Amino acid sequence: MSTDTISPVKEKPKAKPKWLRVKLPTGKKYTELRSLVDKYDLHTICTSGSCPNMGECWSEGTATFMILGNVCTRSCGFCGVKTGRPETVDWDEPEKVARSIKIMGIKHAVVTSVDRDDLKDMGSIIWAETVKAIRRMNPETTLETLVPDFQGNERNIDRIVEVMPEVVSHNMETVRRLTREVRIQAKYDRSLEVLRYLKQQGVNRTKSGIMLGLGEQEDEVIQTLHDLRNADVDVVTIGQYLQPSKKHLPVKQFITPDQFKKYEAIGLDLGFRHVESSALVRSSYKAHKHID
Repeated sequence: MSTDTISPVKEKPKAKPKWLRVKLPTGKKYTELRSLVDKYDLHTICTSGSCPNMGECWSEGTATFMILGNVCTRSCGFCGVKTGRPETVDWDEPEKVARSIKIMGIKHAVVTSVDRDDLKDMGSIIWAETVKAIRRMNPETTLETLVPDFQGNERNIDRIVEVMPEVVSHNMETVRRLTREVRIQAKYDRSLEVLRYLKQQGVNRTKSGIMLGLGEQEDEVIQTLHDLRNADVDVVTIGQYLQPSKKHLPVKQFITPDQFKKYEAIGLDLGFRHVESSALVRSSYKAHKHID
C-alpha cells in the first residue's frame, strides 16, 4: 500500500470585483502633499489606512487626521486600529495637528480619533483643544470632526458642539442586527441618540456612515437610512466593507454598483442633503462638499 499522500488543494481567495480596483494616486497637489508628509513625518489616516481615495481627496485639498493616539480601547470586528491600553494623552497634540494642516495647506480637514473609554472625559477635552488650535493657526480651513459616541455623555458631546465644527460626524457603521457583532462595545440606539442630540444642540451639519457586505439585508439598510433621517442627520456615506486582516470579520458579500446606486436614490428621496454611495466610499470621501 502506497504511503504517498495527496496534499489538499487550497482554494484561492475570491478576486475582488473590478469595481474595487483603484488607480494609483497622481497629480501635482497629491505629489506635493505626499512629499510634505514624508519630509515632516506627518500622520494622516489617509496614509496609515492606505485609503483608496487618498489621491482624489488630497488633490482637492482634503485630508484626515487621527488624534488621541493609535491604540483604541474598543475592539470592533471591522477596524484595523490596534486595541489595548492607550498611551498617556499628549497635550501638545492639538498644536501638532494644527501645524500639520498649515504645512500641508489643507483647505478642509477631517479629524477623527480612537475611542478613549479609559479617560474620564473620554478625550473630549483634547478634541475641543484640537479644533481651537486648528482655528487659530488655519482660520480659512473648514472642519469635520468624526467623533466617537463618548458613551452618550452629554457634557463630553457639548465640548464638540461648543467649538462649532462645520460638520460633526458619528458613524453607525452597520445595521441594528449586526451592531453587537461588528461594534462590540457600541449600541445602535446610543449612536442614533448622539446624532440626534448634536442636531438638537445646534450643529449645522451632521453626518454618519455605514459599511455594507457584513451580512446585512437590503431592508435593514433601508431601515438604517430611515433611522438616520429620523435623527435629522444631513449627510450619509455608504461603502463596501473590506477585511483589514484574517483576524477581522470576513466579507460576506461584494455589493454591486447598481445596488449602491439604489441606496443613493433611496437616501436622496428620504431627504439627505448629500448621499455618497459606492464601493470605495469612506467616511471622509468628498467631505469638503458636505459643508454646502
